[in-house]
Amino acid sequence: MSTSGAVPLSSVVSMALNQKVFAFSTMCVGMFIALIDIQIVSASLRNIGGGLSAGDDETVWVQTSYLIAEIIIIPLSGWLARVMSTRWLFAASAAGFTVMSLLCGWAWNIQSMILFRALQGLAGGSMIPLVFTTAFAFFEGKQRVIAAATIGGLASLAPTLGPTVGGWITDNFSWHWLFFINIVPGMYIAIAVPLLVKIDTPNLSLLRGADYLSILLLAVSLGCLEYTLEEGPRWGWFDDDTLVLTGWIALLCGVAFIVRTLRHAQPVMDLRALQDRTFTLGCYFSFMAGVGIFATIYLTPLFLGMVRGFSALEIGLAVFSTGLFQVLSIPLYAWVANRVDLRWLLMAGLVAFAFSMYSFIPLTHEWGARELLLPQAFRGLAQQFAIAPAVTLTLGSLPPARLKLASGLFNLMRNLGGAIGIALCGTVINNRTNLHYSRLADHLNNANLSVTEFVQGSTRQLLSQGLAPEIADNAALKNLSALALREARTQAFSDAFYLIMIGFLIAALLVPLMKKPQTP
Repeated sequence: MSTSGAVPLSSVVSMALNQKVFAFSTMCVGMFIALIDIQIVSASLRNIGGGLSAGDDETVWVQTSYLIAEIIIIPLSGWLARVMSTRWLFAASAAGFTVMSLLCGWAWNIQSMILFRALQGLAGGSMIPLVFTTAFAFFEGKQRVIAAATIGGLASLAPTLGPTVGGWITDNFSWHWLFFINIVPGMYIAIAVPLLVKIDTPNLSLLRGADYLSILLLAVSLGCLEYTLEEGPRWGWFDDDTLVLTGWIALLCGVAFIVRTLRHAQPVMDLRALQDRTFTLGCYFSFMAGVGIFATIYLTPLFLGMVRGFSALEIGLAVFSTGLFQVLSIPLYAWVANRVDLRWLLMAGLVAFAFSMYSFIPLTHEWGARELLLPQAFRGLAQQFAIAPAVTLTLGSLPPARLKLASGLFNLMRNLGGAIGIALCGTVINNRTNLHYSRLADHLNNANLSVTEFVQGSTRQLLSQGLAPEIADNAALKNLSALALREARTQAFSDAFYLIMIGFLIAALLVPLMKKPQTP
């Protein structure tokens, strides 16, 4: 593969360490704001919908449109970086992200908001994989381990903190500031990165003969796939004709993209990197990391909102412990990673994540921030040890010339894992709630003494409030039904955590198949 457009290695090496760290830190800020914006609106969708006079079905697209756009641009970022260079693509991405953030805050109706959010995701998505490739260009040996630990921490910390930060901003200011908060860091990044990062040069000649058809096929396939995954749990998957159509389009365009990419002289994604066993396994672990991060971020706030009735701020504070313990674990990981085979750290992280999911299984309707503290502490620690070594092992196994195109695929797998994980968990919640409710209803009859006493007690209480006997009886039965539904939902959430646990245990068993990393 051609390496034209690269800056001579000597110019990168000649940079002082403090210059590299400062440049890398600036890029990490860009990655962080692009990632946190996935979930920053999740706890505030009702506020946004109310402000824009939109229903729940429309408001959910404030988050979905961003995800679809980001998942399309991430795998293309490697090719775009070769065309524009890393620094200019990153600067353009930050500038576009900033402008779209401003327009999101100024949105006048739900249609304009959805459009600006899609453009925001499209603009900002490239910042995520470019940080990965820059870390491997800047750092070697132990410094690379620390850089990977930082990236891994931010990649899982940002979406974890999203609901907390978003809930706090909305409660203390307004939902508009969910977007305005990006303006100052976005402007700084757009100006600073071109001055600080010089690891390659533009190669505009790649625009001639580029595989534009593959770009179109990839965009259509990923866009339809993300739409199908987002809307599937709500509309019964393939019971809906639109989802059948988008599912088939995603499959056919995806197959066509793979076939064409493998045959094209200038591919936009390096699919042949999957011939490397370590890279393939690393992509799978990145996929599972996406499942773990995004599905649990989806499940925990949903449980607290549906079962406990928490506000946006209360939900944010309840899930904050995951991010806190992950930050505290970064120094520990950096110390251990320079002394232990990264494969065993990865296996330990995956097993720890499975254990954290196991600790969620005894879930009851009374769980709040205190009961969630320990399970989330385990999850925060596990995220750091499951993601950072996967980054180093996977991308470190590739030569620099292939890193840009392959990094997009690696990051795509994490986002796909998140999308599929959320879709599966949504389906589990819907189906298992119905199953558990049906089972509970079978025992809610006059033969059950506890049920009879509950109904009679509720009826007497309602009669004392002046209700007519017939109305009081119906209200008591409705209370009983609500309690059964609450318990059914709680059991369904427990089932979803159990499913994630099984996935991580399977992933842990595959770690020994990775090649032993080279000694720094």
